[in-house]
Order: sequence, then structure tokens, then C-alpha cells
Amino acid sequence: METTTRAAGMGRTRSASQPLIITATTLGNALEFFDFTVYGFMAVVIGKVFFPMMSSYIQLLLSVATFGVGFIMRPLGALLIGAYADRAGRKAAMTLTIFLMALGCAMIGLTPSYAQIGLAAPLVVVVARMLQGFSAGGEVGASTTLLVEYATPRNRGFLGSWQFASQGLGVTLGALCSGGVSYFLSPESLQSWGWRVPFLLGILIGPLGIFIRRRLDETHSEQHAVLAPIRTVLAGHWRGILLGTLLTMGSTACAYITTFYMPTYAIRELHLPMPVALLAAIWSGVLTFIFAPLSGLLSDRTSRKLLITISRVLTLVLIYPGFLWLTANPSSLSLLTVVGVLSVLLAFQSAPGITMLPEIFPQAVRATGMSIVYGTGVAIFGGFAPFIATWLINETGSKLAPAWYVIACVCVSSIALLILKDRTGEQLDT
Repeated sequence: METTTRAAGMGRTRSASQPLIITATTLGNALEFFDFTVYGFMAVVIGKVFFPMMSSYIQLLLSVATFGVGFIMRPLGALLIGAYADRAGRKAAMTLTIFLMALGCAMIGLTPSYAQIGLAAPLVVVVARMLQGFSAGGEVGASTTLLVEYATPRNRGFLGSWQFASQGLGVTLGALCSGGVSYFLSPESLQSWGWRVPFLLGILIGPLGIFIRRRLDETHSEQHAVLAPIRTVLAGHWRGILLGTLLTMGSTACAYITTFYMPTYAIRELHLPMPVALLAAIWSGVLTFIFAPLSGLLSDRTSRKLLITISRVLTLVLIYPGFLWLTANPSSLSLLTVVGVLSVLLAFQSAPGITMLPEIFPQAVRATGMSIVYGTGVAIFGGFAPFIATWLINETGSKLAPAWYVIACVCVSSIALLILKDRTGEQLDT
């Protein structure tokens, strides 16, 4: 199917297939969450490989903290790559980010163990995660901005929703890959070399993504470019940055606890076998991939704020009883039910939410503003969510602590939702 759209502020039309637009703009995000899911499943093994002298708890804590380090770099990547996208164009920024992501995968997959090179091993992994975090900070902003600028007011929610749907695809592929190596390899082989295989496979996405992205038309208009997009957005759009970051807080906390921390939680806290945790991750990824575009379509026909509000209210009502049921009756049925319900609710708040973010800013600083908002929100409330959840459980002794973390984040985030203007169906300013 062909679609013709008008780039905001460009005064000219472009024709491109929707499958090409969706594939090109969401590959980097899918790679990021493929990496995240693989790391989540391999966190225990990675802790043993790079922190062998520590206790099992400290190994896990350091392993998830090492991954979380990448999120510290997200705000910096958001600033620099987002500004680059507003000066040089969305395509140039997206090509850069997917190259950096693939490089980070290669560094993690090829790093020798602690037994081979000592302290240098975890340091290399930290550098790789910082590189990937820097890249991801600009990836979502540039690619989501391009998606909404390709769209018309009538289908902007649908096209934007594929950014979140790609997370589900990445989770599904990451879980399948992790499950494959875990099933076919012995524990010794998995710890020796098997955990590296998914990261090395992630490298292959890089060249493919760069090739596909170069076939896209640019939506950025040089005539609307500003010389200092960072200074412009921070000085003139600080309110949008604050509200957008708070809006991101709620959906990010839900996503990283419900989907990405749950496999570790199921294995470590509920003592469920790894295949069950794997199945839950696949289930979550599939539901996200299915319901995110449906949510986007529905948001174009109703209201983004309405969908987000309903899903958040239901999340607040159901998440604590869900965790209570899980801890009282840990089983595959309870895990799949809770993960399934929360994943559907997550899709109906996150897909419209990620479209609302670039709608806050004008075209000249849209990628910079979107990148700062998303990069900061995810860095603070998402990247360290597994670390915070692990720490809270250990400090409080309560396995319900992750639910309280999500409830707190959603409540604070919803203040911004009430204030932000719903621009469903409106033409974006140029």
C-alpha cells in the first residue's frame, strides 16, 4: 500500500510505502529491546562471568547496574543526537544511532571474561553499555519524529504506535533467542560462550538497518533549522520538556517492571523455571506487538488522553492484586495472566503516549525535544527500574515492592497527563 504525505513545513509531497517507513524507523528500537531482553535473561550468567568473586545477590545487582549505566548516557545522547537530527536531518541521525547500537552489541558479545583479563572485562562492558545508551538516547527521538512527520493528522497515532510495537518485536525475538541457547546448551556451555550468541546476532541488524534507512525520504526542512536547537528547546520549551518527561515516567515504569524485569523476578523471587519466565516474556512481546498498533488506530479515532487515562486507572487498580496473586500462587498460569493483562494495558497507554511526545514541540526542535524528554524519562525511571526493584525487595523483604514502585510513578506521571494538550487529529505546526 502506498501513502502520500506532506512533510511539515516542507511544502512538497513524498510517496513511500508504509511498511518501509515502519521497518526503517523501528529497527533500531527493536534492536535495543532485543538487547535488553537478552541481557535480562542472561543477567545471572553475566554476573557470574564478570563478577565471579561476589555473592549471587551482588552479582545480580552489579549485572543489572552495569546495564543501567547505559541509561545514564541517554540524556547526553538525546541532547547531541537529537540536535544533530534537527540540524542535519532525521535520516543522518538514525543511521548513526543504529551503527552505534550494533557496535555496542559487538563489544559485549566479544569481551573476554573476568577470568581472562580481570577488571578490564566489566569495564569494557560498561563502556559498551554507555555507547548503546548514548545511541538509544537519540534513536527514539529521531525515529519517532520521522514517523509522525511522515503521517497525516488522521493516521499519526497509528504510525507513531509502531515505535512501541517494535519494542514488543524486540522482546519476542530476544526471548526466543535466549530460550534457544538456554535449551540447547548445557549450563557450562551457556556460561562459557553461549550467552554471547544473542549479542553477536544483534550485530547483523546494523547493516540491514542502515541500508533500509537510506531509502527513506527526509522530513526535516533546512529552511526551518535553527543554529542552536539545544539552547532553543531548553530556553523556549522547558515546560514541554518537564511535562513530557513526567508523562514518560508512568509508561516507562510500567514497561520496565511489567515486561523487562519480570523474567528475572519470576526466576529469582518466584522460583519459577526459566522456560516459564521465557514464555512470559514472549507472551508480553507478542501482545505488545499486536495491541500497540490497535491502540494507535483507536487513538486516531477517539482521543490519546482518553486511552491513556483508562489504561492507567486499570493498571493502578490491578497491579497490586496481580503481584499479590503471583507471590501467593507462583505458577505459569498466574504469571502469564498477570503479565498478559498488564502488557495489554501497557500498550494502550504507551502507544498513544509516545505519539503525544513529539506533538509537544514545533518542527525546528522536535527531534531535540522528543529525545530529551524520552531519554531523560527512561534513564531515570526505566533503566534503573530492575536495580530499584531488586534493591527494594532486598531492603523491605517484600516481593510486592515492584508494584508499589509502578503505582508511585503512574500517580505522579498522571499529573502531566491532565495538563498536556491532546492534539489528536490536529495539524502539527511547522
